[in-house]
Amino acid sequence: MKRRDFIQKTAAGSALVLGGLPLSSFTEPEVKKLTILHTNDVHSHIDPFDVNDPKYPNMGGAARRATLIEQIRKEEPNVLLLDAGDVFQGTPYFNYYGGELEFKIMSMMKYDLCTMGNHDFDNGIDGFYKQLPHAKFDFVSANYNFKNTVLNGIVKPYKIFVKDGLKIGIFGLGIELNGLVDKKLYKETVYNNPIEVAQDMSRILKVNEKCDLVICLSHLGFIYANEKEKISDLVLARTTKNIDLIIGGHTHTFLTKPYIEKNLDGEEVMINQVGCYGINLGRIDFTFEKGRKKAGGRTLIV
Repeated sequence: MKRRDFIQKTAAGSALVLGGLPLSSFTEPEVKKLTILHTNDVHSHIDPFDVNDPKYPNMGGAARRATLIEQIRKEEPNVLLLDAGDVFQGTPYFNYYGGELEFKIMSMMKYDLCTMGNHDFDNGIDGFYKQLPHAKFDFVSANYNFKNTVLNGIVKPYKIFVKDGLKIGIFGLGIELNGLVDKKLYKETVYNNPIEVAQDMSRILKVNEKCDLVICLSHLGFIYANEKEKISDLVLARTTKNIDLIIGGHTHTFLTKPYIEKNLDGEEVMINQVGCYGINLGRIDFTFEKGRKKAGGRTLIV
């Protein structure tokens, strides 16, 4: 075969192969995945419960949680690890170390972000501040105004993470401290209405910052059966918009999967809380494709 004929036939064959491929082979939409892991109300529980404990026999433990988190990080490319408050108070570890051990262990687990619960003030705002050098992660709280305290400028309203090109905006909300915490412990900390603050935060993150996902780390409580007017995660979801996920704490509510509530625009908001004492680890997987997101979640036993 002459060289010219060979080249022509080869070129024609190549064109045939390329032409036979479906157009979608060149326009496959990019799929991105994000995994959110979360805890709440761990309350200084470092060790597993005793094997004879009547409620949680041989459950929990920081070492087991760390192992589970590390395993998931090996399997998933984009992971955020969050906590919804009340890291402190509940075992002698806190009474003796004042929160140092809790923050060091969370730092070893590589937590990304945490909000403040009412028990995180149990050694006073100065006691919390004293332990911050042991925390290699940040704290967010948008409705606590720390202007005249040692936490001014340290605890921020929100933080934005970027994972595989996705922007994730996370803000924190805390419960009313008056009546739960002695005034001398939280000092000049000012509590602002969570609903009003959430409306501002979610708008800033979704509209101004163009976040692909907006998460609220809440220590408001899941729901209050006899106090319909009391602000809870369900009330928060119904009366706001632009929030995609609420990770809750305070009421020690054990959910086996996220609860779905509709917001002001009729869009779905996921709400999750995984009990207390580090017994469970929450997991929510988001998939982003063609500008749309899908999510599924479950509770993992530590």
